Amino acid sequence: QVQLVESGGGLVQPGGSLRLSCAFSSSMFSVYQMGWYRQAPGKQRESVARITVARSTNYSDSVKGRFTISRDNTKNTVYLQMNSLKPEDTAVYYCNGEHAVTHRVYWGQGTQVTVSS
Repeated sequence: QVQLVESGGGLVQPGGSLRLSCAFSSSMFSVYQMGWYRQAPGKQRESVARITVARSTNYSDSVKGRFTISRDNTKNTVYLQMNSLKPEDTAVYYCNGEHAVTHRVYWGQGTQVTVSS
């Protein structure tokens, strides 16, 4: 059964850093485009960062230069390194995987990130 398990969320001061991890149980992890999404209070879910099978990356304008998405195919894990965190980054962060061929989508359960002084 395919599952995504997230970790690394928590409370951090403005300007601080967190690294989110998402472990993907699929044996075909390397053929999935992976991404991080977030949903802030009162807001719709938005894409934060994506990384393709070929390791190309995309970021939302609001996080570009501060967040870095990466993947380790040997560990079936995708990461989101978040630096220079702002209160506006407070949200539930979700890990997402989309099969590059079938486009079947899987979601993690979400992990809370709170940026507050």
